[in-house]
Amino acid sequence: MDLDYKEIGRRIAHRRRELGLKQYQVEERADIAYKYLSSIERGFSIPSTEVIMRLAVALETTPDEFLVGTARHEDEEWKSVAELLRTMDEKHLKLARSLLTWLAEEPL
Repeated sequence: MDLDYKEIGRRIAHRRRELGLKQYQVEERADIAYKYLSSIERGFSIPSTEVIMRLAVALETTPDEFLVGTARHEDEEWKSVAELLRTMDEKHLKLARSLLTWLAEEPL
């Protein structure tokens, strides 16, 4: 699956505007560099998995709202999982992605 980073940026910008937040406010909440959000929203920068996670937490949503255009808000469990992922290095994130992909494909 190829990601459309311009569309991801549009979704992030849309969510930010829904919450009535300025870019600098989201940058502070997500602990990302000044003007980086502008570059992401315009599709000029490709955010890492960690940045997507930080933005999701800062914008009170799930990463899938940005990546595929839908968000799940049934409960708050996703926030605790997002916080765990946020602290991981690249090796751990790759392993977590593999595990989550496997889990998503397994019938319950």
